[in-house]
Amino acid sequence: MELAVFFKSVIDQDRAPVVLCDLAHTIVYMNPAATTRYAGRGGADLIGRNLKDCHSPQSNQRIDSAVDWFRADKSHNLVFAYRMEKENSDVYMVALRDTDGTLIGYYEKHESRTNETMKQYDLY
Repeated sequence: MELAVFFKSVIDQDRAPVVLCDLAHTIVYMNPAATTRYAGRGGADLIGRNLKDCHSPQSNQRIDSAVDWFRADKSHNLVFAYRMEKENSDVYMVALRDTDGTLIGYYEKHESRTNETMKQYDLY
């Protein structure tokens, strides 16, 4: 089986929103958590649209700065974007690179800081 199928499944099963963009800021993929989170803004219909249309001029400047930083060096791959207190989560921009390390895009990743409430290995 192709490895890409496994990687897509990892992202699809993530409970945190993940939005992937190319270097033109076109949204190329949203996992199910992202389409649900951004349903009020269009959900899955945002795929193919420009991410910068969803942000303020100030946010767009920060996005551009992060992408420029990613381009500057192959070791530049993670930027803390902001903290969401109401959701107890941190939001990051992460570089996407091809097998040669060339920047091909970026993604937004939310990481929750809320303790898990499920019981360990409770399958029922």
